[in-house]
Amino acid sequence: MPAKGKHRRPKPQRFTRSIAVAGTGGAALALPLMGATGAHAATTTSAPEKAIQSVPAAEKAATEKSTAAKSARVTTYSVKSGDYLSKIAEEQDVTGGWKKIYQDNREAIGGNPSLIHPGLKLSLGEKAATSATDTTKSSTSSGTSSSSSSSSSSSSKESSATQSADTTSTSTGYGLPVTGGTIGTGYRVAGSMWSSGYHTGVDFVVPTGTTIKAVGAGTVVSAAYDGAYGNEVVIRHADGEYSQYAHMSQLSVSAGQTVTEGQQIGLSGATGNVTGPHLHFEIRTTPYYGSDVDPVAYLRSHGVTVG
Repeated sequence: MPAKGKHRRPKPQRFTRSIAVAGTGGAALALPLMGATGAHAATTTSAPEKAIQSVPAAEKAATEKSTAAKSARVTTYSVKSGDYLSKIAEEQDVTGGWKKIYQDNREAIGGNPSLIHPGLKLSLGEKAATSATDTTKSSTSSGTSSSSSSSSSSSSKESSATQSADTTSTSTGYGLPVTGGTIGTGYRVAGSMWSSGYHTGVDFVVPTGTTIKAVGAGTVVSAAYDGAYGNEVVIRHADGEYSQYAHMSQLSVSAGQTVTEGQQIGLSGATGNVTGPHLHFEIRTTPYYGSDVDPVAYLRSHGVTVG
């Protein structure tokens, strides 16, 4: 019996110690775990709160940025039949009106704001002031450089043009602007493709590269690219009238230069708003669009035979 008793007593002791160790270990482990859990919970709760507080500010900044981008966006408008700048400005709610549209699209429209045609692409919207300033500075610089260049090359251009002039002339000192050209679209032909509602000149159908001649002696008022007219020359004659030559592929004269009847002023082409190569020819009472008179009648009044 004593032997069995010794054998049985260690069992409860080991069992008790095991429970005690387990209990002690459990208590020891429980406290750090509870503390760690508390610390972690505090950190986790704090981070989302800060994140949630920062969301409205981020959304506000993104919204403001998007709104600013939309307000600065430039849209493209395609001119339709019957359009004119003030009408477009009103319908498209353009700040600054037709003058703003003309200012932003002067290169495409040309020297006359009334000369717009169906299919012409116009930029509508606000443009950066800095861009406008830079453009003005660039234009001023370019104009100064161009003026200097034109002055130095004017005499050589005039000499070259004189040498290539057609010597054929009439007794009245007037002639045709091209040789061998046939008349295509006549004067005052009605059509929605022209902003005025009719053709303001007469078209001589000639291939690209045909010599364009001054119909009479005079002074070159302008020689430059002019929107729908493309490369254009305007000459003032002794009788006070003006001849205009448009869509040229090349200019041979410059503003301020004097020319004689039959002198080459450029080469025909298809620049500007055209469907094919030809010379658009006008006679005007002023240098500007809208003062046109019948060019064929004018030439005939000066003894020129027009087919």
